[in-house]
Parts: sequence; C-alpha cells; structure tokens
Amino acid sequence: MNDLVLLMPYTALSLSIVARFIFIYLLYTKRSTNVYSLAFCYLSILSASFWIPYGMIVEDIPIIVRSSIEIGLLGPSALYIHWNRMKGEIRVLPTVTTMTPITT
Repeated sequence: MNDLVLLMPYTALSLSIVARFIFIYLLYTKRSTNVYSLAFCYLSILSASFWIPYGMIVEDIPIIVRSSIEIGLLGPSALYIHWNRMKGEIRVLPTVTTMTPITT
C-alpha cells in the first residue's frame, strides 16, 4: 500500500507533463493566437510559481519538478502566442490591382 502512495505523485507528474506536451503540440501546429490559450499559459505559470515554494517547504519533489517543467514549457508558449498575435495585427493596404473597377 505504501508503494502505491509513493507511485501516485509520480504518475500524476507524468500525466501532467504529457498533457502539456499535447497542448504545446497543438499550439505550434495550429499557430494559435487564441486569447484563452494565452490566459491558460499565464494562469498556469502563476499557479506553478506558487507550487514550487510549497513543494520546497513540504519537500515534495514531484510538485517541484512538475511546476518547474510547466514554467519552462508554458513560458515560451506564451511568448509564441504573443508573437503570433503581433504578426496577425500587421495589415497590408489593398493595392490598385486588387480593387475592382466601378462600372456604370
């Protein structure tokens, strides 16, 4: 029974990291600019920044590892979303060749 209790946090750690990699894969393949993805990244980073000191206080290695990896993965992802959002805001004015002539 004690072995199962020790195995549970490492299983949760593994599942959490796999879920983050799936999120990041979808983020990069779809070139997301979704504001909800950005909010998810920032809230997860904020949450992880609280879990790291807690994990140090209670000496829980899986919490420290998971939160550190989460910040390491989601920080660049948030920057990537910002970058995609900034690229999408650049608009090109229509040229004369793309305008249709007015016929009467």
